[in-house]
Amino acid sequence: MSLYRKHGKPEFHYDFTIQGRRFSKSTGTGNRREATRIEAQAKREAQEQTRTARQFVSSGPMTFEIASSRYWHEVGEHLANKEDCFRYLGWLINFFGKSTTLDNVTDSLVAAMVAKRRVETHRGKRLSLATVNRSTVVPLRGLMLRARKSWKVPVAEINWGQHLLKEVKEIVREASRDEEARVVAAMRDDYAPAVRFAFLTGCRRMEVVNLTWSRIDMAGRTITIIGKRDKTRVIPMTTVVYELLIAELGVHPTAVFTYRVRKTRKDRGLVRGERRPITMEGFKTAWRRYKGLSGVENFRFHDTRHTAATRTLRASNLKVVQQMLGHSDIATTVKYAHAMLDDVRAAMEAANHTESPTSADDAVVKTLNLDKKSA
Repeated sequence: MSLYRKHGKPEFHYDFTIQGRRFSKSTGTGNRREATRIEAQAKREAQEQTRTARQFVSSGPMTFEIASSRYWHEVGEHLANKEDCFRYLGWLINFFGKSTTLDNVTDSLVAAMVAKRRVETHRGKRLSLATVNRSTVVPLRGLMLRARKSWKVPVAEINWGQHLLKEVKEIVREASRDEEARVVAAMRDDYAPAVRFAFLTGCRRMEVVNLTWSRIDMAGRTITIIGKRDKTRVIPMTTVVYELLIAELGVHPTAVFTYRVRKTRKDRGLVRGERRPITMEGFKTAWRRYKGLSGVENFRFHDTRHTAATRTLRASNLKVVQQMLGHSDIATTVKYAHAMLDDVRAAMEAANHTESPTSADDAVVKTLNLDKKSA
C-alpha cells in the first residue's frame, strides 16, 4: 500500500512512483479518509508534473504555455531586463492561449497580436511602435526560433519582417549643462549619484542598476560594464567619475548604487534607513517622479546616454564613442555624427569669416562698376 504510518507517528504518509519518479510525503493527518483524499490529490499533481516534464523535452508539438515556461528558465530569467521579459511572456500566453501549439501560431495570428497590442495604452497614452515591437514580435520571434533550432519542435513559418512596425527614427536629445544640473538636483539624494553616473559615462539604465564593486578597479581607474546580451566592455574612469564612486564606497558591500529605505516593511524585510541596491523598477519610478520636478521638457533617461555620447564625440571621434557605448557596429554610433557636423560647420565659418560678407560683396560690385565706366 502507498499509505502507511511510520513507527510511532500518528499521521499517514504516502509513497508512490510514477514514470520512474518517486513521490513521498506526510499527509499531515491521522484520519485515513482524509489521508486518502490528500494522496489522491498528490497523485493527480504528480501525473501533471510528469506530463509537463515530458512535454519540456518532447520533439512533438509544444504548447505555448510549456514553450514560454521553458524559454523563461533557459533565457528570460537570465536577462538584465528579466522583469520585462516575464511580463511580455505573460501577455503572449494570455493572447495565444496556454494550449495553443507553436505549429498553429500563424502569420495571421501574429498580425492579430500586433494589432491588439498597438491599440493598448499605458498611463493614458498609446504604446509607442518600439514598445509594441519589443513586447510582442521580438520575444515571440526569440521563443519560436529557439523552439525550432534548439528544441527541434515543429513551429509555423513566420515572415517576421512584415510584422515589425516601422519605428520612428530616434531623435538624439542632448541636455545642456543647465538641464543636466536641474535634472540631477531634482532627484532624491540617494538616486542622484546613479543619474549623474549615467550622464558622465553614457551607461544604459540596466548597466547602472547592475553595477557592482567587483567590476570597479579603483587603482587602475577602470569600470567593467556588462551590457546587452552580456557583452562586456571596459571604460576608463575619469576624475569626476572617480570622485563620485569614492563617495559611494563602503555604503553597500556589493552594489555600487543604492537607495535608502524610507519605511519599515516587516513583510518584505525592509528596515527604515538601511541601504538596499537600486532595482530597475525602483529606478524607473524615481526617474519618472523626480525628473518632472526639474522642469526639463522632453527628456528621457536614455537621453543621458545621448548626452554623454554627443559631448564625448565633440572632443574625439566616432571610434572612441563606439567603444564607450559598447556598439558592436559603428553604424549604430553614426547617429551622433551631427555633433561632428556642428564642429565642421563652426570651423568652416571661422575659416571663411575674414570680413563681413556684405562689405565684401559691396567691394566687388564697386570694382566691377568702375571697370565698366573706364571701359
